[in-house]
Amino acid sequence: MNKQGFGYTVVFTFVVAFIFVALLAGANAMTVEQVRFNQQIRRQRAILTAMNIPYDTEEQVAEIFDMVEELESNGVTLLQLEFEGDTRYAKEVSGSGVWGTIRAVLGVQGNGERLLGLEILEHNETPGLGGRIDEDWFTRQFREKLIINGSIQFNEQPGEGDFDPDSGRVDRITGATGTSTSMRRIINNSLEELLPVLGGEQ
Repeated sequence: MNKQGFGYTVVFTFVVAFIFVALLAGANAMTVEQVRFNQQIRRQRAILTAMNIPYDTEEQVAEIFDMVEELESNGVTLLQLEFEGDTRYAKEVSGSGVWGTIRAVLGVQGNGERLLGLEILEHNETPGLGGRIDEDWFTRQFREKLIINGSIQFNEQPGEGDFDPDSGRVDRITGATGTSTSMRRIINNSLEELLPVLGGEQ
């Protein structure tokens, strides 16, 4: 074939483009699988953390998560785990934030008396303001938090965290009234669904 001819140029361009597209497709396929794996591990970690289950490695996460059972009761889907003699539950919850959907995991004691924890899975809130809902100080407030009258109260004034497990209250985020209100609604609406199933205080 004449390397100076039009036909050669067309064939050469086609072959190069085909190889390039094939390489991109292969790389994308490998990336997609890795992304899915990472998302799965992140979800499992969030669920175990919300249940206040300790772990150190990804292997431990997978091993413990294999013991988690999915249940449905009165239309409510729950994740259940028997751990060190206690029954613990988790529920994936979601609701509207200021800038989009907030997805989270809520962990609850088997008797429905206390939250075990809260972990944020996804949000689009403003960085440095509402986006602070995924910071450790905020989520740590919910650890072993007593549920009073079927809900968790948010203090009117923002602060740096209410870590008293018996207060039944958490601090709002400074400068993020809308996001704090959304979180209160998401959590308490979820408790309204959960507590009748668990037999806790409503």
